[in-house]
Amino acid sequence: MPWRRVEAMIETPASVRPTRWFWIAAIWCAGGLVDASQTVLAMRAMGAQHAGLRLFASELVSWLPWVLATPLVIRLARRHPVIRVTKLPTAALHLTALVIISLIAAAWCALLQILFNPWGHATPLGPFIHVWRTSLIDQGLTFLLVYVLILAITYVVDSREGTARQRTETARLNEELSLAQLAALRRQMEPHFMFNTLNSIAGLVRDQRNDAAVSMIVGLSEFLRRASEDSHRSQVTLAEEVEYLKRYLDLQKVRFGERLQISVNVPPELWQAQVPNLLLQPLVENAIKHGVAKRVSGGVIRVAGARRNGNLCLTVYNDGPSLAADWQATHNGIGIDNLRTRLRILHGSESELQLRNTDTGVEVLVTLPLREP
Repeated sequence: MPWRRVEAMIETPASVRPTRWFWIAAIWCAGGLVDASQTVLAMRAMGAQHAGLRLFASELVSWLPWVLATPLVIRLARRHPVIRVTKLPTAALHLTALVIISLIAAAWCALLQILFNPWGHATPLGPFIHVWRTSLIDQGLTFLLVYVLILAITYVVDSREGTARQRTETARLNEELSLAQLAALRRQMEPHFMFNTLNSIAGLVRDQRNDAAVSMIVGLSEFLRRASEDSHRSQVTLAEEVEYLKRYLDLQKVRFGERLQISVNVPPELWQAQVPNLLLQPLVENAIKHGVAKRVSGGVIRVAGARRNGNLCLTVYNDGPSLAADWQATHNGIGIDNLRTRLRILHGSESELQLRNTDTGVEVLVTLPLREP
């Protein structure tokens, strides 16, 4: 019995197009060739003398009713599934379909036997009804197994496709949620950042440092242009993220002057790693706000990247005041919370964000899977 041919044709959708009909016919034909060849070779091995060509041809075309019925069985399986709590009408419908297809298939086999006598019977086979009944009895169990096999494979394939569609939809929704979180973070960041930057520009103008003011305006324009261009991307390369961070730091450097000491150390081999868009800038902004800005003497910001155990580890350090003992209960920073949410959306349990005190300051450690485009 050519079982494998059934599995492949189950993958056709409920609405079978002409191209799908071609594949159904081709797969059944291939299976029929195997079945017919096995039958003829088995009979030859047993020493039976039959008209080999007639027997081969009859066995090959005997599956024609199932070729035509396969799309119907698939459609019934999808519209009236039996894997759920099967109701009597559903069971009756499938039983009726099985009986009708079996009767037609048995009638077809009987007709082939009467017309071509492929088994080489020396005496007449008798009335068509008798041959039909005999064929139905001989192949009834086979027909049942074929029908059940089509149902089973249909549900397995549909379940797998359903899982794939669900994963795709979940990924799409996660992408949209991540972009929404990113947009919210941008809206939270831009007002006070713009306010501080414009104040710095105004101060430069008052001090008649026109070249520095123009340079800062150009830097701000470029920074906002990059922010606008990347707003639709939930992930970017680490090289792009570092470049975006440097433009932000250039503006902050004008504001804080020598009070802000910056170090960015990311190895070139990590530049193509995929990271959440707007990952480093909120962390550095947070370090400046709670570290450098609170000290008259300013402070140091160090950004570093490294590969550890197949993961990408990014750290943002500042030598400002340590976190209070109850900071986890009282901290409600939008940037940190937003970033944690986006990391969870994009990478689930594979990512982590830790905010911790060190001997000389505060460090944020972000760990996420090392992936490249």
